[in-house]
Amino acid sequence: MNSFTPFLISWNITKRCNLKCRHCYLDASELTSPKGELSTDEALALIDDIASINPNTMLILTGGEPLLRDDVFDIAKYASSKGLMVVLGTNGTMIDAHIALQIKESNIKGIGISIDSLKPLSHDRFRGLDGAWKKTVSGIDALKKHSIDFQLQVTVTKNNYDEIPAVIEYACKIGARAVNVFFLVCTGRGQEMTDITPKQYEDMLKYLANAQKEYEDKIMVRARCAPHFLRVVQEINPDSEIMKGATSGCLAGTHYFRITPEGDVTPCPYMPTSAGNVRKQRLSDIWDNADIFKTLRNPAYKGNCKDCEFNEVCGGCRARAYAEKGDVMEGDSWCEYDGDGVKGQGSRGQGVEILWTDEAKERLGKVPVFLRTMVKKGVEGYAKRKGLKEITPDIMMEMRKRVSSR
Repeated sequence: MNSFTPFLISWNITKRCNLKCRHCYLDASELTSPKGELSTDEALALIDDIASINPNTMLILTGGEPLLRDDVFDIAKYASSKGLMVVLGTNGTMIDAHIALQIKESNIKGIGISIDSLKPLSHDRFRGLDGAWKKTVSGIDALKKHSIDFQLQVTVTKNNYDEIPAVIEYACKIGARAVNVFFLVCTGRGQEMTDITPKQYEDMLKYLANAQKEYEDKIMVRARCAPHFLRVVQEINPDSEIMKGATSGCLAGTHYFRITPEGDVTPCPYMPTSAGNVRKQRLSDIWDNADIFKTLRNPAYKGNCKDCEFNEVCGGCRARAYAEKGDVMEGDSWCEYDGDGVKGQGSRGQGVEILWTDEAKERLGKVPVFLRTMVKKGVEGYAKRKGLKEITPDIMMEMRKRVSSR
């Protein structure tokens, strides 16, 4: 059996959309049903295949605007009945009391709402529709009235870079469970956009690492499409809850994939390389045998990622490498880390050799494979901060208790 199990799947169930966002990787804007979209029967059969791979998968139904698809709640109900955790990614403009009730009845566990600015005019311009901000806020109010969990999604651009702290504070104020800060990969309609600079990228990751620590009792703060976040968190706050999970590094092709409206399977939404199509192959066969997935699972990094000490934890953004250089294994040019710390800075704990006792190695070997590297890095970071040169089971337990009590 393949040891690489997906626990997160993003499914663009439609290209239809009522907005025309500047950064859309699908270039979605159609309001009529596009040709080639998976039918309801095909969608339900696909859910059966997803459940056969991992019935505990989190399934993100997104678009386009998924609420424009007439059978979205039928799909959600069926997926939930199979044990999948279903969440919905939407611009929020179509949510009213009736839609909110349908969301609840479909057993959808959470809603991701896109907000690009706290300035209504700026948000509307970015989203391509006058009044979009007002409709989205109204949609959030409807979700709150029906006690439906929601989180805010914001993509960092040159225009809203300075607003991110305010967006996090706003998310906390209105009762969001989390705020996910996405970093643009210039694909789809986003090809016409200019990204933030590598320095701004690094500075924002540092801010988010500190913000997660500051807000940890109030709201979850995460950087998405930014695998370097783990490296930054480890340097700033190695005891962070983030180091216990695997949701911040690049999971493309190892524990995550995307399905397009037409049934193509790709490693992530920003990497258009098709691993296969569910109309021609079983999804399980694609997941186990596609060449692109094998490449991502056995990486032979190039460029600045090749010899980086964090390449097992981070690995760089493979989609950005592909978009810029046409090679998923190339270095990530947006990373400021050069092996001696971030450019212009010294690395922390450099020169300190950490040894593991046999008992500690045995305990580490019992950690799930996809978490092992991050746990190892986290424990070593904790040991360095305490000035220790040897890791024992007691040290591992000490760190675990400390993280659990946070």
